[in-house]
Amino acid sequence: MPSTPAPATPQDPATLDGLHRAVLDWYAAEARDLPWREPGCSPWGVLVSEVMLQQTPVARVLPRWREWLQRWPTPAALAADAPGEAVRAWDRLGYPRRALRLHAAATALTAEHGGEVPEDHAALLALPGVGAYTAAAVAAFAFRRRHAVVDTNVRRVQARAVGGAAEPAPALTAGETRLAEALLPQDPATAARWSVGVMELGALVCTARSPRCPACPLLDRCAWVAAGRPAHDGPAKRVQRWAGTDRQVRGRLLAVLRAADGPVGAGELEAAWTTDAAQRARCLDGLVADGLVEPLADGRFALPSS
Repeated sequence: MPSTPAPATPQDPATLDGLHRAVLDWYAAEARDLPWREPGCSPWGVLVSEVMLQQTPVARVLPRWREWLQRWPTPAALAADAPGEAVRAWDRLGYPRRALRLHAAATALTAEHGGEVPEDHAALLALPGVGAYTAAAVAAFAFRRRHAVVDTNVRRVQARAVGGAAEPAPALTAGETRLAEALLPQDPATAARWSVGVMELGALVCTARSPRCPACPLLDRCAWVAAGRPAHDGPAKRVQRWAGTDRQVRGRLLAVLRAADGPVGAGELEAAWTTDAAQRARCLDGLVADGLVEPLADGRFALPSS
């Protein structure tokens, strides 16, 4: 199926300048005070925040991020610990494979980059578990490099303000990335502030369910508002349920292992989910396959040690 074409980029320099000024001025006045945005935050702190914030609200990330940076202030500190300790510290942030990816990245940073997060985008992208979004975000927010940072919030603001659509395409398209690149200010530091400003606008004002259009700095420039705020005419988004899913079972099993001082027996894991033995076994097998659980020779299970 062909990708949905991106809307045309505003070509008039004055129009682009107006967009930039509106968002940057709004961000300067309304941005949340978050520790990974502070000038003294290390590139490692920025990398940790970006991994933690994937599919996870800021309110849940804040306490884990602070605990993580206090315990492991550098990549070398994390690399010196077992990966299972990263999984334990991840607690209930969800999608715990991210903890393993951060540990793998820390190990690579220690071995290949002298324990420092590199500025180069290609070097960031080569780190284990670091994808296109994270590499661009760290390059932009930690080092003020000029890269388009495109997350769900940015895509939604672009779709509405420039494209006149209520929602972006179901998945990121090449056209959306090209649009984000075309909208970037030329100055790298300004481009980085623009990127985080658009993200913040999508998170606080141009939200998915209840956009606060009267509070938006782009109200008078928004193509969606100008079109009468037409409803989304694409497929409805799937609402992910939680109760009874494999995700819930995996979380229950990991909670037992995180709470234990050492390996646990099969009986302790069985007690964590008694509803469906086959589902529990399947989820345990999946955790082992993902490297989140280590089966021991004596039949017990533990968080990964290496």
